[in-house]
Amino acid sequence: MDMSGSYRIGAPRQAVWTALNDAEVLKLCIPGCEEIEQTSPTTMTARVVQKIGPVKARFNGAIELLNVNAPQSYTIKGEGQGGVAGFAKGAADVTLSEDGGETVLEFEARAQVGGKLARIGSRLIDAAAKKVARQFFDNFHDHLNGKDPPGD
Repeated sequence: MDMSGSYRIGAPRQAVWTALNDAEVLKLCIPGCEEIEQTSPTTMTARVVQKIGPVKARFNGAIELLNVNAPQSYTIKGEGQGGVAGFAKGAADVTLSEDGGETVLEFEARAQVGGKLARIGSRLIDAAAKKVARQFFDNFHDHLNGKDPPGD
């Protein structure tokens, strides 16, 4: 599955970069995130609950930041195990550019799923992935503009 997008965030690039690298901000903004812990400047572990169609799973995973060019770009790579539901892994290239007092965040992501998740159909998975991405960026934008994301 491939996905790309562009989001305009009402905050300066440095503030967006700092927030994208802050485990507490990510925990607030990632839908279904129960726990996230920074284990080094470029690695984190996370536990996220997601429901995709009839499958609800708790994923335990690892996140790694690669090709870091602060505050302009990085590649975020993650892999999660969801027990009997299967696994998900992927990477996204993220770039930040300044536009006045705002930041334009662009991403290109690639993901794979396996196990029970892979059997429920690519259209359902694609729709769920796009919904989670949209919720994350809505929550992220709201957080940077002083509004707390809604609880799960």
